[in-house]
Amino acid sequence: MDWMQQLGGVLNRYADGRGDHTQAHADFDQVAQSAPRDALATGLADAFRSNQTPPFANMLSQMFGQSGRTQRAGVLNTLITTLGPMVVSRILAQRNSAAASQVQAGKPLLPEVAEQIQPDDVEALAAEAEKKDPSIIDKLGHFYADQPALIKGLGGAALVVAMAKIAQAQPRG
Repeated sequence: MDWMQQLGGVLNRYADGRGDHTQAHADFDQVAQSAPRDALATGLADAFRSNQTPPFANMLSQMFGQSGRTQRAGVLNTLITTLGPMVVSRILAQRNSAAASQVQAGKPLLPEVAEQIQPDDVEALAAEAEKKDPSIIDKLGHFYADQPALIKGLGGAALVVAMAKIAQAQPRG
């Protein structure tokens, strides 16, 4: 039995873009256990883009705040790749972040530095990165696809949108 057959009933509850926000957490657990990583990544990226959820930068900031230091470093290094180290350093310096001087060209940001950066700083970086390259949303959707507990932390509305997009993207048989 493929994953869509396993999840058909669950995803059908969300296919029209509506669903029970209180049930969404439990349903998302099922989806996260069975759906392929790419389906979760696409659903999360679509939730990031949705007008039914907070802006991408806000949602990323929220997930970043709940992430461990290694995950934080991964998010920041993805943002640095998109924006460039000079832009990231400038934005962090404007926000009085002590980590601004730690961002260097050609060197990944270390987890111990990443844990010094505040979620609000990531919100500013993410907003700038989205303007420069909207595909950053897809990249970070893939990054967090392996972290269903963090995705669940975004709340029922984001989960409903993500599951609706997963359901809508699958062929009907």
